[in-house]
Amino acid sequence: MDFGQAVLEALSSLMANKLRSGLTTLGIVIGVAAVIAMLAVGTGAQDTIVGSISGIGTNLLFVFSGNTQVDVRNPKPLTLDDMRALNDPFAAPDVAQVAALIQGQVMVSAAGETASATLNGVTAEYFTVRNYKVEEGQPITEEHLLGRASVALLGPELAEKLFGRSQGLIGATVRIEGQPFRVIGILERKGGSAFGSQDNSVIVPVTTAQARLLPRKQNRVDLIYVQAVSADRVPAASQQVADILRQRHRTPIGADDFTIFTQQDFLSTAQTITGVLTIFLGGIAAISLLVGGIGIMNIMLVSVTERTREIGLRKALGARRRDILIQFLTESSLLSVIGGMIGIVLGWLISFAVGRIAAASGTNLNPRVGLDAVLLATLFSAAVGLFFGIYPANRAANLEPVEALRYE
Repeated sequence: MDFGQAVLEALSSLMANKLRSGLTTLGIVIGVAAVIAMLAVGTGAQDTIVGSISGIGTNLLFVFSGNTQVDVRNPKPLTLDDMRALNDPFAAPDVAQVAALIQGQVMVSAAGETASATLNGVTAEYFTVRNYKVEEGQPITEEHLLGRASVALLGPELAEKLFGRSQGLIGATVRIEGQPFRVIGILERKGGSAFGSQDNSVIVPVTTAQARLLPRKQNRVDLIYVQAVSADRVPAASQQVADILRQRHRTPIGADDFTIFTQQDFLSTAQTITGVLTIFLGGIAAISLLVGGIGIMNIMLVSVTERTREIGLRKALGARRRDILIQFLTESSLLSVIGGMIGIVLGWLISFAVGRIAAASGTNLNPRVGLDAVLLATLFSAAVGLFFGIYPANRAANLEPVEALRYE
């Protein structure tokens, strides 16, 4: 029996029991669709997080206070003076710009509306270092810092909450923790990220925030951004930053009271977490494929029982054991492959629907169906059909012609 004849006979047998074949295929359809959809959502989440981190820039260093890896006695906080020292071109030639940040949650009110928002107290260099653009108005300047000016820039989401629009607000007044601030700019829309919406924020001069909104002693800051002159000079810039801070804080090597992260550190961590999440989701979805495979085995065993006399007749007319084996394996494989193809289409539709729902809710998530996921689902579904069809096919092939013809 050649392959083409085996396929035609298998199709004829499956079509003779359309409802049973359809219900059996449904298990594979659901399993493959679940695998495709879960992998697509996991990949989309990974793309969103990695893209959000990469959008800041590949030559950025993050300097935090404290060090969780060693026990440091009398650790010193990061300050604005530390930031200025890191901006010395002679001590740190591979450092292009430095910016400081303090952050906290505040209540912002205007026009009878009140909203909770993230407050960022920043230096003038923050906008270029973080690749933040101002859609309307102007950013924080050195004059604002020196004068501890009561000026603020609003994220577009916060502006819409307070005023119902995000344009034409320059000169408007908002109250942050009850204190009046003049709006001098509206930030460019960035969307959500793994750390919440970046558009629900308000930016003020760091000196103003330290003095009136988020009190910090001794000019303390929460984070220092360091921009290297280029991506390949990041290791050198990191070493220079560490040397300067060790000298200023008088800490020996190996007992740093600060921590330096690079973009690559964040990217590696994010990719590891999302990779594990994607595998976990795909593994859970693959369980339904196993259930579908068991369904195929069950139906094929029923089919062998129902067609015992047919098998005996075929053997009596000269059919070999191999012909019977191929016939039943082809049937189980066709059930699985057809279900897999329908499942791929259904999985893509589910992924598309998830993406549309995420976009409608303002979440930056774009599920991506990769070729590897399609190939994996197709091969896995075919393997399920073969694996769970072997036992029924082998049982049919081993039937004795005389006993099979005598079967009632």
